[in-house]
Amino acid sequence: MIFQIKAYLKIFLSSTNQHGVHSPFVYDLVTKCFYDKTKFQDYLKLKAYKKELLKNRTQINITDFGAGSKVIKNNKRTVSNIAKHSGTTLKRAKLLYRLVNYFNSSSILELGTSLGIGTHAMSLANPKAYITTIEGCANISKFTKENFKRQKLQNIELITSNFSNAINNLTPKTYDLIFFDGNHQKEATLNYFETLLPTTHNNTIFIFDDIYWSKGMTEAWEAIKQHPKVTVTIDTFFWGFVFFRKEQEKEHFTIRV
Repeated sequence: MIFQIKAYLKIFLSSTNQHGVHSPFVYDLVTKCFYDKTKFQDYLKLKAYKKELLKNRTQINITDFGAGSKVIKNNKRTVSNIAKHSGTTLKRAKLLYRLVNYFNSSSILELGTSLGIGTHAMSLANPKAYITTIEGCANISKFTKENFKRQKLQNIELITSNFSNAINNLTPKTYDLIFFDGNHQKEATLNYFETLLPTTHNNTIFIFDDIYWSKGMTEAWEAIKQHPKVTVTIDTFFWGFVFFRKEQEKEHFTIRV
């Protein structure tokens, strides 16, 4: 926790808004997507879904393959507690929605489905997209898969597996967006990054959740920033964005969101 507080203060003091950005690509992304104030109708569906989960007292036995929760240590957790402490926040779900909408992402991979709040947002943002999402815990996967059916989200394939096995067995293809939202450990994160690099194209976006979760996660983030194939990164403290645009000069931005 102390590490995260120090990191937050450092990022807060060094971050900027659109006025400190000189890249046209990043400027447009910040002003037209990050800071877009449009009240999309789908936001109401996201809010209702999150509210429904927060009221759900169903207990689920958790098998955690990653770094676990910093708040909940019990392996038997209620859906409401998972939604409150581990699920994607409504603010971030809305940002995911805007990102998929802005880039018109049609081929999406998510590592870490959990209760599907982020998956739900991406599905609504582009109903024509094909989303592959991977969840390691069989009990959470079963609960979320049933929820997707009930919500009639038909563009999602949920795979129950540990991430390494799943991504190694994926049919070779390219992705427009990959959301890394699970197993917040340095070596695992770097391994997923390297394994999925061949699936990128010039406009692919990688989004890494909780890049300041721990010292190890921050070291992984710094290593990813320096990778020769990475040209642009955006640090928002809670997420790290990675771009592979060959026409861009290598540049790193810290943006308040």
